[in-house]
Amino acid sequence: MPSNSTKNKGSLVVKIVIPIAIMVSLAMVIFGSWLWRGKYMSKYISQPSFATKFPKVSYNDLARATQGLSTSNLIGGGRYSYVYQGKLVEDDIDVEVFNLETRGAQKSFIAECNALRNVRHRNLVPILTVCSSIDCNGAEGGALVYEFMPRGDLHKLLYSTQDSEGSSNNLITMAQRISIIMDVADAMEYLHHNNQGTMVHCDLKPSNILLDDNMTAHVGDFGLARFKISSTTLLIGITNSSSVALMGTIGYAAPEYAGGGHVSIAADVYSFGVILLETFIRRSPTDDIFKDGLGIVKFVEINFPNRVFDIVDPQILQELELCQETPIAMKEKGLRSLASMLNIGLCCTKSSLGERINMQEVAAKLHRIRDAYLKED
Repeated sequence: MPSNSTKNKGSLVVKIVIPIAIMVSLAMVIFGSWLWRGKYMSKYISQPSFATKFPKVSYNDLARATQGLSTSNLIGGGRYSYVYQGKLVEDDIDVEVFNLETRGAQKSFIAECNALRNVRHRNLVPILTVCSSIDCNGAEGGALVYEFMPRGDLHKLLYSTQDSEGSSNNLITMAQRISIIMDVADAMEYLHHNNQGTMVHCDLKPSNILLDDNMTAHVGDFGLARFKISSTTLLIGITNSSSVALMGTIGYAAPEYAGGGHVSIAADVYSFGVILLETFIRRSPTDDIFKDGLGIVKFVEINFPNRVFDIVDPQILQELELCQETPIAMKEKGLRSLASMLNIGLCCTKSSLGERINMQEVAAKLHRIRDAYLKED
C-alpha cells in the first residue's frame, strides 16, 4: 500500500500543480488570441497609403485635438461612431471615432478601412490617416481622420436653420442643388461601375454627404459598405444576407431590404433617388406628412409632372421669380429642369429593382441637366 507521504504528494500535485498548469494554458490561449487579433486588425488598419499628412497619430493625440472628445466638438454620429471637429498640427480635421468594444463597431471600422483603402475619387470624403489604439481609459478605440468639411452635411444644410413653422431661411440655389446631386451621382457611379471591385455603400443618406467650402459634395461613412463579387453576392461587409434587412436607414433603405433581399447596387440607386427628391422638395422621407401609405416617392409621383411647382421647396420658386432673366423664360427653364430632376428621382425609386436606372445613366443625365440649366439663353 502507498505510504501516507506518497498520498500527500499526490494530493499536492492535484491541488497545486494541475491548477497552475490550467492557468498557464489559459493565459497562453488568451495571449495567442490577443496576438492574433492584433495581427488581424493590423492587416486591415495599418495602411501606409492613408498616412498622407499625419503618418503617425495616436488615439490620445486625436482626443486632445478634439478637446477630449468634447460634446462642443461633436458634429454628427451613427450607429457605431461619432464625428468630431478638431485641429491637428494647425489643420482643421474631422475625426470619426469608434469604440471598438461596442458590438458591431469593430466590424464597421474594419469595413470602412477596407473601403477607403480601395477607393479614390474627388467626390468621396478624403481620408488623411487612420488610428487604432488604446485610449486613456484603457478601452480599445479606432478613428478615421478626414479633411475638414466646413459646410457640414447635406441634412444640416437642408434643415438646420428651419424656424418653428418648418420653413428654412438657409439659401440653397437651384444650381447648387443640381451640382450637389450631380457630385453624389458621380461618386456613386465610380463606386458601382468604375472601381476595380464594385462597392455597394448600403447607407447613403444626407448626413453622409459632406460639403466643402465650394459646396462640392463628398460621400462618406463606409461602415456598412460591401464589395460585390457577383450580381447578388458580396465579399466584405458587417452583416450576412440573412440580416440584410438591418442595412441602411429608415426612409432611405430600399424596400427590398425589408423583405430580406440581397444587397445590390440597385438598393444604393433607390437611396440616391430619395435624396434627390428630398433635396428639391425639402422634406425628409420621415416627415410627418408621410403616413398612411403615403411616402416621399408616392407624394412626388401623384404631383408629377403637372403640379411640380406645388411640391418643390418654395425657396426655389422665389429664386426663379427674382431671376434677372425674364420671369416667364426663367420659370419655363426652371420647370423643365425641375421636372427632369424629379423624373430621375422617380426612375431611381421604382419598387422593382429591374426597373431602376443605373448610376451611369443617372450621372450622364444630371450632367446634361446641369449644363442646360446654367446655359445662358
